[in-house]
Amino acid sequence: MAFVQPTLSVPTSRLQESQDFLHSTRSAVDYLPVQKPTKSFWIDSPDANPLATEGSTGFLPAAADICIVGSGITGVSVAYHLATRFTREEPLKVIILEARDFCSGATGRNGGHLTPNSFIDFSALEAKYGQLEAKKALDLESHTAKGILEFISSQDIVDEVDLVAGGHVTMFVTDDEFCRAQEDYHAARVAGVDLSNVEWLSKEEMYSIYGVHYPGARYGGHNLWPLKLVTHLYNFAKFKMPLSLHTSTPVSTISPNKVGSPHRWKVHTPRGSVSCSYVVHATNAYASHLLPHLRGPSGIVPTRGQVMAVRASVPLDQFRGRSSWDANDGFEYWFPRPVTTISEHPLVILGGGREVESRFELIFELGREPVMEWTGIMGFTSLRDPFVGPVGDLDASSHDSNYKGQFIAAGYSGHGMPRAYAW
Repeated sequence: MAFVQPTLSVPTSRLQESQDFLHSTRSAVDYLPVQKPTKSFWIDSPDANPLATEGSTGFLPAAADICIVGSGITGVSVAYHLATRFTREEPLKVIILEARDFCSGATGRNGGHLTPNSFIDFSALEAKYGQLEAKKALDLESHTAKGILEFISSQDIVDEVDLVAGGHVTMFVTDDEFCRAQEDYHAARVAGVDLSNVEWLSKEEMYSIYGVHYPGARYGGHNLWPLKLVTHLYNFAKFKMPLSLHTSTPVSTISPNKVGSPHRWKVHTPRGSVSCSYVVHATNAYASHLLPHLRGPSGIVPTRGQVMAVRASVPLDQFRGRSSWDANDGFEYWFPRPVTTISEHPLVILGGGREVESRFELIFELGREPVMEWTGIMGFTSLRDPFVGPVGDLDASSHDSNYKGQFIAAGYSGHGMPRAYAW
């Protein structure tokens, strides 16, 4: 896939905010995560993050085979796949460095959805990459979700990660959204995509089932507690290979090691340096802190997301299902959290809500205050697809040797859960 980047296409308010960020006169340290972020339901609920401060003090290894920068789902998935798929006589030594607490970035602040794309935006993907690559993009998401579900099942942790197989509903709040979705559906069907799990619902059917006055499409999907999933992935990987996690250890720079050193790179932190042969940048919106050529509209644009947890005014049995939802081209999304009884009023995780207002009159009281509200930084690219692969491929002005042994997976554009874990 080429790394040529056309004009960035995010909603106007988000694009302006991102441009203001990029053109401000900030020092490089400002591209690190802030040290006092808003409190997230996923991270700050009691006992939610037992690895929060793991390795934040004490010994920092002087060397490792692979250094992973970032402890979200991307970084920890890399460690997991190395532990389960890479074998040799002498086990790999892998270190994960995290600027703040464990999994405290986008993975610990997102909407909790695990919903692979069934057909939405297929026409745009086909126009960019061709029919075959468009199909591969959908297949990748299905493959990713399947892999995560298989891991959860194999470890018997369905309840521990709050996995809910409630399906997903996309609600079309404008005629334009609805027409584009139907075009995407037909283009995907012509391409041979399996759409047997997609059900179209008219305005009347949506009102009868869910109490909303818009058409929709219903298909497969899950939701879960992302931080708890990543915690289990880390613990599994650590059991399989020499793996250490060091939180509160921001990486300031990466420099070539001395000639003759067995390790190619030296990763510098305020706590000391780590020599390693390979570096994986799993920092998403913060990638340009260590890779300045990814700064700007042709790279990865940091973009604020907003999520809240709000208590429904009715019990779960009046929701008529446990589906997750999205609307407004995917920029609004929500789902009801699991409850112990159907008479309990569920906590709803609602993300987005910055361009339009979506209201379920039968479920929420007007003016009800949220239980918790937080923000997080997403990383957008102009293609809305992430950069994945050798870092040298991203910098046309550099020789490949400038970044030999460095890799990146970042820039998920708000859609990382069904893509980041993939191998």
